[in-house]
Amino acid sequence: MKYGFVKVAAAVPVVKVADVAYNVQQVESLIAQAEGRGVEVLVFPELCITGYSCQDLFKEQLLLDHAEGAILTLLDFTRKLDVISIVGLPIVINGLLYNCAAVIQGGTLLGIVPKTYLPNYAEFYEKRWFASSQDLNPTEIYFAGGPVTVSADPKIFVTADGMKFGVEICEDVWAPIPPSNNLAVAGADIIFNLSASNELLGKHAYLKSLLAQQSARTISGYVYASAGFGESTQDVVYGGNALIFENGKLLIEGDRFSFQPQIRSVQIDVEKLRVERRQNTTFINAQRGANSQMIVCKPVAMRDFALERTINPHPFIPKEEEMHDTCEEILNIQVAGLAKRLYHINAKKAVIGISGGLDSTLALLVTVKTFDKLGLDRKGILGITMPGFGTTDRTHNNAVKLMETLGVTIREISIAKAVTQHFEDIGHDKNNHDVTYENSQARERTQILMDVANQENAIVIGTGDLSELALGWATYNGDHMSMYGVNAGIPKTLIQYLVSYVAGEMATETLLDIVATPISPELIPADEQGNIKQKTEDLVGPYELHDFFIYYFLRYGFSPKKIFLLAQRAFCTPSVIDGKEVLYTEDVVKKWLTTFCRRFFNQQFKRSCLPDGPKVGSVSLSPRGDWRMPSDASSALWLKECESL
Repeated sequence: MKYGFVKVAAAVPVVKVADVAYNVQQVESLIAQAEGRGVEVLVFPELCITGYSCQDLFKEQLLLDHAEGAILTLLDFTRKLDVISIVGLPIVINGLLYNCAAVIQGGTLLGIVPKTYLPNYAEFYEKRWFASSQDLNPTEIYFAGGPVTVSADPKIFVTADGMKFGVEICEDVWAPIPPSNNLAVAGADIIFNLSASNELLGKHAYLKSLLAQQSARTISGYVYASAGFGESTQDVVYGGNALIFENGKLLIEGDRFSFQPQIRSVQIDVEKLRVERRQNTTFINAQRGANSQMIVCKPVAMRDFALERTINPHPFIPKEEEMHDTCEEILNIQVAGLAKRLYHINAKKAVIGISGGLDSTLALLVTVKTFDKLGLDRKGILGITMPGFGTTDRTHNNAVKLMETLGVTIREISIAKAVTQHFEDIGHDKNNHDVTYENSQARERTQILMDVANQENAIVIGTGDLSELALGWATYNGDHMSMYGVNAGIPKTLIQYLVSYVAGEMATETLLDIVATPISPELIPADEQGNIKQKTEDLVGPYELHDFFIYYFLRYGFSPKKIFLLAQRAFCTPSVIDGKEVLYTEDVVKKWLTTFCRRFFNQQFKRSCLPDGPKVGSVSLSPRGDWRMPSDASSALWLKECESL
């Protein structure tokens, strides 16, 4: 700090959402540039280690573990460097997750600063994932290889030459009483802000005014770095602001909306700031100190681990003694949801595509129960069979028999002629049974349902289930779309039990045969014997495995490594569950776990625009409630761990 000048910088890396390894590389590159420029303190954007827009991926333990590992990597990288780097990442403290800034220099973690004010409005729902520093008592944690004390009290960092600085995070500066107020009166010369503020029309000018006012009010330097290119643009855009102020004056700013990483550095005259403060008596009486209790845990030696617990391979399936009550409750939830929708829009009719498969069968059963409860004529339910190139006699006959038994209106509309014409229109060879061949049929069926619903002033009932949503096993804007999806909260394995339960109640062989029919979209022609040739579980894997993965991935955020450990216990050792032996090889479990992780990330875009539907259990994929995830999040961490199994 010669002559009172301190060189500081704001860095905006290009990130990949949830790809920690990539993000750390970008951070290291900018740290090296800052060191080369003689920067003394460098600040990065909020949660730059993971990406700010991970949403519900912040619940995933794998992501949190790699974030901590990233700090170890940065500590090693900076071991021989002088620059102080401030990076953002999620950290678990006393069982709660905090949005934190880690301050690093010369291979040492100087401190951790948690965010105080969490936005919970419009496009930001941080309280969904993070706790506020106001919830934190002073405590010592073991993080990134060593103990560090964390508290909600103002933390002042003092450099070797006496410059003092503090840290706040994004929303903190927008609060009525920002933490930087307390930091400044406690002696901080410069405030560093790690941010991830999105761009809106007129917001940038307001932001610059806000930061200028805060810098002037606190008579401080203010260094602001905000998330930029690479963050998810699912719903908002991050412009990548790099702004540095000195007592209300903008010294330098970066290029907004840059697709390249950038760093902006400038000297702040700390001596001048101190003179200004000495002439302002408001700083004299506002000092406060911070004390924290230090608690050190004794480390334990590493031991070999063997799982000793019994793991249920079917976590969604109720126990036998609870089956009746559970199935009734699930059906009641579905009926109540659909009844409210029908009542609200004053609809007296419903349209459902009936394939003879499990999902459409359950949707039809729920709709019939709903109409009965509302006192509506079952003839107002229009069940439509839409045979195509892959429809078998077995499923078609079951569909018709079921509708006859339930007393709904039956209509049959073949899609063969329309799809054949469509192939001619787009120049597709009908003998080429590729994704175009399959999806054209699914979209034609959806078009029929929607248009008939318009004719009848009816509502289209969606049939897709939770397992299909997790795997993305639905044609976008085909069976993916409806006006209300009654099965959206129910996994495939549970649907089998629900239909079996109703079959027992109704004493009908048709329902039992539907349960016994291989699961298939029937989009590929049958074999020579007229049997189903395209079996879903041959293509994407057994649903009992995927439902197991779904449960532990979504409900608890377990990593692939832990899910595999549990699956080994549940599926790879002979055991009898529900009267049958469950047994898979480890290689089979690894294969389908990898498939699940890849498809779950790649298919999020379908879940981001789902129709309404009722939540039934503890796991749901509604983009409006239980699962908010960017469609462009990286699966690299999860797939890499799958490869290492």
